[in-house]
Amino acid sequence: MKYSINKFTAGTLLAVAAMTASCSSDYLNVSPAESAEPSAAYANTSNARNTLNGIAKSMTVQQYYYGQGFAGENAIMRIYENLPSQNYNYNRYASGWAPIHNQDFHYRSTAKYDSYAWAYYYQIINNANALLANIDNAAGNDADRKFIKASALTFRAYAYEKLVHYYCYRWQDSNNGASQGLPLRIDTSKGELKASTLAETFAQIYKDCQDAITLFTESGVTRSTAESWIPDLNTAHAVYARAALTRQDYATALAQAKLAENNRPLMTGEAYAAGFYKPNDEWILGSYGDASEQNWYWAYGVQGACNGYYASGQSTGAGTIGHELITRIPNNDARKQLFITADKFRSINITDNAQVDQTFGILGMGNESVLTQADSIVKKHQLSGLSAAYASGYIYLDGQMKFWVTAQPGVSYVPFIRSSEMVLIEAEANYFLGNTADAQAALVKLNATTGRNASYTCTKTGTDLFNEIKDYREVELWGEGSAWSDYKRWNIPVVRHSFAEGGNAHPAVAKTIAVDFGNKWTWVVPQNEIDYNDLVRNE
Repeated sequence: MKYSINKFTAGTLLAVAAMTASCSSDYLNVSPAESAEPSAAYANTSNARNTLNGIAKSMTVQQYYYGQGFAGENAIMRIYENLPSQNYNYNRYASGWAPIHNQDFHYRSTAKYDSYAWAYYYQIINNANALLANIDNAAGNDADRKFIKASALTFRAYAYEKLVHYYCYRWQDSNNGASQGLPLRIDTSKGELKASTLAETFAQIYKDCQDAITLFTESGVTRSTAESWIPDLNTAHAVYARAALTRQDYATALAQAKLAENNRPLMTGEAYAAGFYKPNDEWILGSYGDASEQNWYWAYGVQGACNGYYASGQSTGAGTIGHELITRIPNNDARKQLFITADKFRSINITDNAQVDQTFGILGMGNESVLTQADSIVKKHQLSGLSAAYASGYIYLDGQMKFWVTAQPGVSYVPFIRSSEMVLIEAEANYFLGNTADAQAALVKLNATTGRNASYTCTKTGTDLFNEIKDYREVELWGEGSAWSDYKRWNIPVVRHSFAEGGNAHPAVAKTIAVDFGNKWTWVVPQNEIDYNDLVRNE
């Protein structure tokens, strides 16, 4: 891995490690900022905590080697999860981005889209390994050392768990884990290293989570809700639950998901309807998003927020949810209220090109009445104190008002893991364990008990119950960066329909993507890795 580690991450490692000089200590204690000498990064637990902040910052900053738009989780969520999924449309650019939507790059080992996730997540792994190698010698109290060590282990587990989705076969295609997994870098060495099996890769993720849970518990140290970018005990349980779900280890997934929910209460329907731009008690892990760490035009909200730079000044909108999916959700659901759906109009014919453009889905470009109604819907759901949504005047059918920014061009916090996902893991794990009543109860807990839809009940069984879990997972977590991985895990095809076919996808991406297409939805190991690590090959 000489290329992935030495060339791409070396500069970042220094930046992440250098955390002590240019800003006040109070500021560094609350934000992922950068500065000074790498040698000072591990001198004491205060500096090591700032180094931990630096790992968090690497998840949101622009990676200049790769070019515009490659900014940590922003790129992962957009390129690897949202765009290739079934129910996230970005129609104005769909024809140009069709190869990403349609998974045409999976065999292109020299393309930056193939190598980015590999290099980015191994950067996090490298930085976590450096912290783990040095933290035991840092001056300070033992409780802080244990917390920092546990957080670094959780970051490493998080990165490996994500890499599994992109560069490894589904568990059901792996011959019980015998297929190729990942090179398991668990120290600071940079020599050649063969890939472990998929079973061995999951075993390492499990171990990192288990060790982190032990250390978090022994430390007794907690972090505030506002510090969503720092992994804590809940995060370790949540990553463990995610890994177990992907491995189809449903009993473990169920147990860990329940533990991840402790002290992270589900947000109410009212809170959900208030939009996503700052952390609350439900956020288990998220980005740092204050204007003091401005990410400019590479932040998620630039393209992905309803009042971000693109939606404010261009014709692109900010992403739309799949029409068929959102139509299946009751109109009184708090989550559906955040989408500009047909039921909210006094009068609309979504098959009329003058009312809804049948290529892109733009509303009312040939019908002033529909455009006026759309504008009224947007204003009704405008959040007080934030800049106007869709100020450009381009509003799309099924457009979203879920993600917001607090300042231009894209300042906001973004969730990576929430308690709601853990409840949905409960539902899915119980379904596959045959615990029908418990799966139904988990859906009721998420939907009715929280007030997302107070009248929600669930009596469905069998395939109908699975489809219910699937629909509510997609709606609840829409745009948060798990949709493609969910379909891969479920081993079901992506099926997108155009407006003419009853959907709302651009014709260039209105396709069916079979489960065995594109190397079984698996990105090949990047050629740069193979060139510099002779022990790694593609299967």
